[in-house]
Amino acid sequence: MEFWQFMFVPTILFMVIVAPVWISMHYRSVNRSAKGLSAEDRETVEQMLETVDKLTDRIETLERLLDADHGGWRQPSGQEQHREVNS
Repeated sequence: MEFWQFMFVPTILFMVIVAPVWISMHYRSVNRSAKGLSAEDRETVEQMLETVDKLTDRIETLERLLDADHGGWRQPSGQEQHREVNS
């Protein structure tokens, strides 16, 4: 019984002081991390968007070149067209 009497006061102090502070600090840090992207993440996203823009420009250029050289490249060939109709 002496052990329980000894642990009573520290347990009450933990539940009244430490636990609420700990829980509030935990959720405060969770809210801060969930608010937005870090500076490094934003920079990475911007680099990805620049890469996407460059790739889009390249695709458009390739399509223009193919349209100029091979006008019907977008249409499937006769055999492929025949398969699509039968499907």
